[in-house]
Amino acid sequence: MNITVFDDLQKLYRKAADTFLDLSQKSIEKHNRFVVALSGGSSPKAIFNLLATEEYTGKIEWNKIYFFWVDERWVSLDDDKSNAKMTFEALFDKVPINKEQIFPMYKDGIAPEEYAKEYEQKIKSILGNEGVFDFILLGMGDDGHTASLFPGESVLEEKEKWVSAYYLKSQDMFRITLTAPLINKAENILVVAFGESKKHALNEVLSGEYNPELYPMQLVEKKKGFSFLQMRRRKAS
Repeated sequence: MNITVFDDLQKLYRKAADTFLDLSQKSIEKHNRFVVALSGGSSPKAIFNLLATEEYTGKIEWNKIYFFWVDERWVSLDDDKSNAKMTFEALFDKVPINKEQIFPMYKDGIAPEEYAKEYEQKIKSILGNEGVFDFILLGMGDDGHTASLFPGESVLEEKEKWVSAYYLKSQDMFRITLTAPLINKAENILVVAFGESKKHALNEVLSGEYNPELYPMQLVEKKKGFSFLQMRRRKAS
């Protein structure tokens, strides 16, 4: 496991963008494609904004990248809560991407549980039965959740499904998510997590006793290809 601590937020975002660029180039050189699953939230948005700048966009072969999502709120694609909407606005609308290689985690006119099955088939159509993503970008919530793997939910116990949808009572909405077994297949996983409100959960995830029911981020295996970017504020002099 590779843990990098920053004292400057922009340096953290730049490291994440550099990682995306580097892994895309290596994967495309080796496999002629780069298959990724993206996270939502403010940190990914900042990373996407950076990737959309001239400094990065000309160095990335966007038409050889396949984009999936790690998780999504079950809301329409034009809803401000949609991770896909944010990603289009921050990145996709600004770079030359093949829109047929973008797979939003939402579809009108279908139940979320049914679309979870359909989404799994979409992943298999690109990655086959092995299901190994080249890169997955994750965040972590204040409660130690990642993707839509929330504390105490039965989805934490999933062993077979690659994608699961369920009703999250605490948020009064359906969520759809990649499951831990699929996430752990990935060649490379980058976690971006920082902020005082996450400090306790972060300490538990990285060095506490194994208790994924309480801290689901612990379900993600800290193996080769796993990197953690966090931030520590400079102490006042």
